[in-house]
Amino acid sequence: MPDPKQLFRQHLREIQTLHGALAVLGWDQEVTMPAGGARNRAAQRSVLAGIIHERVTAPALGAVMDDLAARDDLTAGEAANLRVFGLQRDRAVKLPERLVTDLAAAVGLAQPDWVRARQDGDWDLFAPHLQRIVALKREEAAALALGDEPYDSLLDEYEPGARTAQLVPVFADLRRRLTDLLSRIDTSGHPTLPAVPYAIDDQLLLSREVLAGMGYSFEHGRLDTSAHPFTESLGHGDVRITSRFMADEPLSGLSSTMHEGGHALYEQGLPADLSDTPAGQSTSLGIHESQSRLWENHVGRGLPYCQWLAPRLRQAFPEQLPELTAEELYLASNRVAATPIRTDADEVTYNLHIILRLELERALLNGDLEVADVPAAWREQTLDLLGIDIPDVARGPLQDIHWSMGALGYFPTYTLGNLYAAMFWNAARAELPALDDQLARGDCAPLLAWLRLKVHQRGSLETAEQLCRNITGHDLRADDFIAYLGTKFGIDR
Repeated sequence: MPDPKQLFRQHLREIQTLHGALAVLGWDQEVTMPAGGARNRAAQRSVLAGIIHERVTAPALGAVMDDLAARDDLTAGEAANLRVFGLQRDRAVKLPERLVTDLAAAVGLAQPDWVRARQDGDWDLFAPHLQRIVALKREEAAALALGDEPYDSLLDEYEPGARTAQLVPVFADLRRRLTDLLSRIDTSGHPTLPAVPYAIDDQLLLSREVLAGMGYSFEHGRLDTSAHPFTESLGHGDVRITSRFMADEPLSGLSSTMHEGGHALYEQGLPADLSDTPAGQSTSLGIHESQSRLWENHVGRGLPYCQWLAPRLRQAFPEQLPELTAEELYLASNRVAATPIRTDADEVTYNLHIILRLELERALLNGDLEVADVPAAWREQTLDLLGIDIPDVARGPLQDIHWSMGALGYFPTYTLGNLYAAMFWNAARAELPALDDQLARGDCAPLLAWLRLKVHQRGSLETAEQLCRNITGHDLRADDFIAYLGTKFGIDR
């Protein structure tokens, strides 16, 4: 009889390979697939999702796991695989295969229509897809029955163990503290870069230079463009990112690139010996977002890195930015002003966008909000949270790709990522006293090596909570993030 350890590893390797194939289909749909292929692609994704579900829920695999659970000779990786995959299998067993394939098909059809709806500002084109997805996600939540409300079951997929009842008071406190900070910040004198044309090709070249400097391996990845920036791991050695560039705003594309680059560096740094197993994947989306937000904000919007980046911007755009200084770039990068677009938001207002989405998603799942009423609710909430009016649905509920992906429950991980990032940043600065000087020279290698050791190479050997405590000595908290903002913007807490 095959050894149960080897048999379990073989099952995990096959399942992970199938997930990689599904990721290829998703990446291709967003980057290269012609619009006419949407219906066939939806069918392909649906069939493959069904095959994965069948493999994950196979009774024979459950028997192997039972055998392993009784053993006391498991390595750390084997124990982590049993724990992490056990949670994934528990979710899958509760979901009928029909629901899994229906969701995959619904997402496959929704995403191309979301792109067109966003381009045309046409809510009515996307609304039927969202109606279908919300109905399926309600069914999924009911089948999983985790926590006290439907949202808990969806949140758990991205942040295992997290519950809405824990998040709501944290987010309410964060809203209060951010609103207070916002009322005391005056950046009216902050410059902006000239709103003149910046060739997209030149922005793309600069983004490639920035990514390479961060440590992103182009031998094991790509940089492309898409309607919404994203990172996709197709398997060990193939981690691809996309960015989105604006012709009159080069900092937007750079921020998106550094954000996705942070995700990609995490994926490229995961433990190679566990790459074909759940233990070799990220431990939670909150930790994953900590990496993207750390590189985008703490590095990319920091004065030391601006000292390296400003000359590169002058070189890339000699006519538009002939005399750009590091201080001007730093001020332009950190201008605080409410915007309807989440991905363009400053660090102070960004989490208010997440609070808005959390409340709307909960209302959709609880049946307190109808899809037809989302644009009006979005507009009302934006006015309340950010004090601005939404000019159109393209800059309102159609701006994000997540709902077309069926990723309800994902958004809170952005805020969790911001909190983790501030804590990790403080820990890194304490252990890397020369970090500012290194970033001012564009030398990101010491920071990346620290993140590799502390975060990336740990994979899912620890939970997010354990990882945070091991790195910082504390449980997740907002204090580091608020202090960071207060220091950056010269506000006493």
